[in-house]
Amino acid sequence: MRKRLPSTTALQAFEAAARHQSFTLAAQELSLTQGAVCRQIATLETFVGVALFDRVRRGVRLTDAGERYARLVGRQLDAIERDTLAIMAHQGGGVVELAVVPTFATRWLLPRLAQPGGGPGLQVNMATRTRPFLFDDTEFDAAIYSGDPGWPGTQAYFLMRENPVPVCSPRLAPGPLDAAVIAGLPLLQQSTRPAAWRDWFASAGVAAPADMAGIRLELFSMLSQAASDGLGVALIPPFLIRQELDRGDLHVLNPHSGPGQRAFHLIVPERKIGLPTLVQFRDWLMAQAGADQATSLEAEVLQTQPS
Repeated sequence: MRKRLPSTTALQAFEAAARHQSFTLAAQELSLTQGAVCRQIATLETFVGVALFDRVRRGVRLTDAGERYARLVGRQLDAIERDTLAIMAHQGGGVVELAVVPTFATRWLLPRLAQPGGGPGLQVNMATRTRPFLFDDTEFDAAIYSGDPGWPGTQAYFLMRENPVPVCSPRLAPGPLDAAVIAGLPLLQQSTRPAAWRDWFASAGVAAPADMAGIRLELFSMLSQAASDGLGVALIPPFLIRQELDRGDLHVLNPHSGPGQRAFHLIVPERKIGLPTLVQFRDWLMAQAGADQATSLEAEVLQTQPS
């Protein structure tokens, strides 16, 4: 059955006119005459059976129905453009569309993709997502997520545990410190991990009455900046703040990380598990994560050895 859809030309003319609130500016943007834009919008209004613009003395003004339709049409045209660009990018193959949590992408993944000769041999396009989603509703091939990996209809591949430790600016407090002393410092809370400090103090056997108090921030990058600025102590995985630790902007107050920490996983839809590009990316990513964990473990062993 043929779908009842208006022409894309009419929709483009309407979207541009709605955005500019002007047929003249829409015509300039689309390289059309004003008369052509007027005709396209009149055709669209006839098609939907609703007036989309009020013609007023000094131009045009969207009706209530026009405002609602403009929002919907704008989103759909943006989605069509995005999907078209994604298909164009895949012409040569070897492309992975990846959803990833932001700080992991900027601090861990991108530096490894940039290593000469050390990448997976693929083009990895990234967009940030901090919460689970349905792959069927997106253009993503895979996701890197920290939290419950049990997404319906997917396969999860373990990468690494977060193992966060308390860090702060040396200006706020010297280190190392016992957990009981840390409990008396201002704490920075992460909104996506609201019980992180409570769990950390519990695992350290310390009562902390104010373990849920403090500034709430969503991303590790926000926590890192706030801690560097001396606003409080944050629980952050060291591999995400290597630069700050090396520069001395942050230091570890206590090496205790606590049990049952979240882990990063690569999430792949079951229908795409066997795709050669995803297999190639998965194998490279897991090798990188394994090497990183081995290096971190070696560093921990060296730190615990007597000098």
